[in-house]
Amino acid sequence: MPKKIRLGILGGGGDSLIGILHRVAAHMFDNYDIVGAVFSPNHQESLDFAKEIDIPLNRIYPDFDTLISEELKLPESERIQVCSVQTPNFLHFPMAKKLLDNGFHVICEKPMTTTYEEAKILRDAHKKAGTIFAVTHTYTGYPMVRQMRELVRSGALGKIHKVDARYYQGWINPIIHDAEKRKTVWRLDPTKAGISSCMGDIGVHAFNMIEYTTGLQIKSLLCDFNYLYQDNVMDVDGTVLIRMGDHVKGVIRASQVATGEENGLAIRIYGEKGGLVWEQERPNFLYKLSDTEPLQVYKPGHTYNSDLSLDGTKLPAGHPEGIFDAMGNIYRGVARAIRGAEFDPGEFPTMTDGVRGLNFIEATVASHKSGNTWVTLD
Repeated sequence: MPKKIRLGILGGGGDSLIGILHRVAAHMFDNYDIVGAVFSPNHQESLDFAKEIDIPLNRIYPDFDTLISEELKLPESERIQVCSVQTPNFLHFPMAKKLLDNGFHVICEKPMTTTYEEAKILRDAHKKAGTIFAVTHTYTGYPMVRQMRELVRSGALGKIHKVDARYYQGWINPIIHDAEKRKTVWRLDPTKAGISSCMGDIGVHAFNMIEYTTGLQIKSLLCDFNYLYQDNVMDVDGTVLIRMGDHVKGVIRASQVATGEENGLAIRIYGEKGGLVWEQERPNFLYKLSDTEPLQVYKPGHTYNSDLSLDGTKLPAGHPEGIFDAMGNIYRGVARAIRGAEFDPGEFPTMTDGVRGLNFIEATVASHKSGNTWVTLD
């Protein structure tokens, strides 16, 4: 087996949900060793957390700049090869930019930056660096999402007519109605989250899912946001009409105040020959609809699935595959790319997906602010 890839981590300490997701994903398939980190802005907290998860303390750095400078002093055969950026949104750009400028591979949480302009700067830095850059749109790692993509690519639906993607959550609902509580949530603070809360956090996942599964790009959109309160400057709900061509249209619906909803990401694609339906909370079922045939159900692990889907399946048929597995599939694809091995373009979202995401987020904000008008994406 090839030598493990040396992984650094930025953020993701303490009780961070996204932190444990990344660490479990990195350990799947035995591709990575965590060798250095800045888990928290507080160095002692970083050290304590490293002890808790049994990582050597000699490369737990007090801050990001120290991590860069100290790692560059090490021989190339010892230093961190790839860094995983798991911090709040406003830190993604400066960290990713400096990592690229110093020759590191990057795995970055979404949204990749807080502005489209920053995303384009990062794209230029990535071209210059020539390293691997992945954006963790986690849901692209699900076997049945990959099967959905391959069925569309194979022409199983024929010409696409309509796409409907939604991402409903309710977690902000208990917070948004209290002005003081709202001040404590970083996703409702534009200095930390960027210009959008709901669309920037979860709507962009629905956007990415549409482009990933259909192979089409959204060309223009019209957005309507709901802020609930006049003094709340961040969207917590939104509906976006999208155009992917003259006769290919759809809708993206996202909400953080859908009371009682948990993690309701779902996508439906309809074409001239049939339709496909997938829901994140029931990720092992991909439904194929038809006007002339009975409902078909695809499940992971069966030989009738595509190579890309089977590559992302770790368990025999009938055993559930979940979000840890999905993130693990992304990390495995990145490992193949770093090692220069052959990999499928669908194995992990790239810099292009990150830039497209920021273009989408800013377009939704611009559409709403202009009085709900159509805005063209680059």
